[in-house]
Amino acid sequence: MRAVENALGITIPDNARIIRNLITGIQYVQDHVIHFYHLHALDWVDIVSSLSADPAATSKLAQSISDWPKSSTDYFRGVQNKIKSFVDNGQLGPFANGYWGHPAYKLPPEANLMAVAHYLEALEWQRDVIKIQALLGAKNPHAQTYVVGGMSIPVDKNSQNALNAGSIAFIAGLAQKAKEFVEQVFIPDILAVAPFYLDWAGLGEGVGNFMSFGEFPNDNVTNSDDNFMPKGIILAKDLTTVHKVDHMKIMEYVSHSWYEYAEGDDMAKHPWDGETNYKYSGPKPPYKNLDTDAKYSWLKAPRYDNKPMEVGPLARTLVAYASGHKRIQEVVNMVLGKLNAPPAALFSTLGRIAARGIETLVIAEKLPAWLDQLAENMKKGDTKIHAGEKWDPADWPKEARGYGFHEAPRGALGHWVNIKDQKIENYQCVVPSTWNGSPRDASGQRGPYESALIGTPVADIEQPVEILRTIHSFDPCMACAVHVLDAEGNEVTMVKVV
Repeated sequence: MRAVENALGITIPDNARIIRNLITGIQYVQDHVIHFYHLHALDWVDIVSSLSADPAATSKLAQSISDWPKSSTDYFRGVQNKIKSFVDNGQLGPFANGYWGHPAYKLPPEANLMAVAHYLEALEWQRDVIKIQALLGAKNPHAQTYVVGGMSIPVDKNSQNALNAGSIAFIAGLAQKAKEFVEQVFIPDILAVAPFYLDWAGLGEGVGNFMSFGEFPNDNVTNSDDNFMPKGIILAKDLTTVHKVDHMKIMEYVSHSWYEYAEGDDMAKHPWDGETNYKYSGPKPPYKNLDTDAKYSWLKAPRYDNKPMEVGPLARTLVAYASGHKRIQEVVNMVLGKLNAPPAALFSTLGRIAARGIETLVIAEKLPAWLDQLAENMKKGDTKIHAGEKWDPADWPKEARGYGFHEAPRGALGHWVNIKDQKIENYQCVVPSTWNGSPRDASGQRGPYESALIGTPVADIEQPVEILRTIHSFDPCMACAVHVLDAEGNEVTMVKVV
């Protein structure tokens, strides 16, 4: 949406901006909690070890770190019995393929049992809180109510067929539930687990360059510079200077990617001029053994001013911290203080986990403020949800091009579009996992994943849980990062404006 709005000079209404902030905000909160418990926790938590835990000691541990009501001895005994029944019946499900008993696991059985209990609770919790996304966006994670110029969801405090006072109150209750779980479970769990893995505050550093496109705009300008989570770049881990983001300095290489450029694969192209041409003509994958001196990845290699960039919660948190974001600074300092860790610990695998939790808490706290803004507009009679102007493609200029910045939960997401005769002439997107998972570029510079793995100790090459810890700390989405196209280069889909 933002790329087309930028191309056509459209400014969205206040209500549309607020609803977009709410949709993105609850997606952050739900996505980050799911990542921690369901996609990353089992790299640190030994499920089988929880069977030998003392439920009474687990209860004591849980009550020492939080006021969360589900912390009795009977509660944890019930969770333990549930896990035991899974094991006895051979129905471990998502727990079946873990490296249980691996020497890299360091949590005591009681901490493992507490974590497993919260894993199961988070499954139920996220199902409820994401109803905010369903009400405002119709679908998660790809909301269906976005339209160029605003949103399609109507706003009217007196209408049963629109976003009204009742639905605002319902959403407020869900937002409160989201915040309570983050405050009383998610953050305490991070602070409880981290001390057992403080060596990981010195592992998984990466490239040391961080970029945020900024998100949750405070005004209605496309690609605004005034955002709740600020825009900026940090170079070489220097938190004293935040550099401005210039989208014209973004280029993509395909030197080590299974794509080709007509002018030569060692050149770099700005996304406005980008190509996605698949260099392969056989029925099998284009490799037998990966050769990092040749082409070895389905991902392109985006670079900013010819530098690899890490994007995501850590990048956003560092840019916000260095930009003087008061609440981010307070929570970062609180977390570092409780762990007795220096700021340099953030540049690590453990730092990414901490930053994800910090960001989740700050966004969960902000959701009620955006709801209040929407309610106040409705109270004043402001129900405008769409800009209206330039909606008819017949009114568009003959040629236009634009770009749209967005901070997805996983990091900086950019879209670039060229429009000619009311049709898309060229379109390219550069997504977070392309930045983080990129292969080497023409000069041999590694991307963040590759750089972060250097120096990682691996106790058992057949069970490389240590590798998973660092890669999962980025929360990769390879399906988003790969450009999918017909192997013969044929047109797959055409979208027409009617």
